[in-house]
Amino acid sequence: MLINIATSRTVGSVGRPRFLPDRSFPAYAYLPGKGPHPVRDPSGHSYRAQPIRGVASLDSEEFAWGQDLFNHGYYWEAHEAWEGLWHVSDRGSPLRALLKALILLSASGVKIREGKRAPAMRHAGRAGGLLRQLTTASHDQFACTLGMLPARLAELAEATADTMPALRKSARGEPEQVFEFFLGNPRSFSGERHQAAK
Repeated sequence: MLINIATSRTVGSVGRPRFLPDRSFPAYAYLPGKGPHPVRDPSGHSYRAQPIRGVASLDSEEFAWGQDLFNHGYYWEAHEAWEGLWHVSDRGSPLRALLKALILLSASGVKIREGKRAPAMRHAGRAGGLLRQLTTASHDQFACTLGMLPARLAELAEATADTMPALRKSARGEPEQVFEFFLGNPRSFSGERHQAAK
């Protein structure tokens, strides 16, 4: 049986603030082969949901939603949130590279949860390569939004994939954080950044 995370306590999220606290998490954190596919299966948590085509911006609600999902162990769902923004971002732009890195980092989180070290390391390595390209002064906003320099995020992601953290036995569909870090500047949580952007 799947647990409804939106109405139960979020295990492992203590100390991890939210950007969009009024937005409910999906009913479960999807892992391939471990539950209904969120969009293809009629019992999926996002079945027939219309894709959200947000504005490709670090200040967008959809970007913040991706951060909330990632920070609380919903890696597949974070990937989907950021992919929508990636599709509408300018080709060749630094923002598009950042979004691709975050998508790959989310994919690494899924593979870590599946216990698949080689693909987790491959995704983390590709994310790291993209993040290391975003180290110039003109990308200071990236560091502010991520809560750390992109190169530091690359190091942390690669180290996590390399050491493959010990996972607890979680209930089917329960999110689990595999990264010890979270994305975002703590001063920007509780929706402050998003409210300021409106």
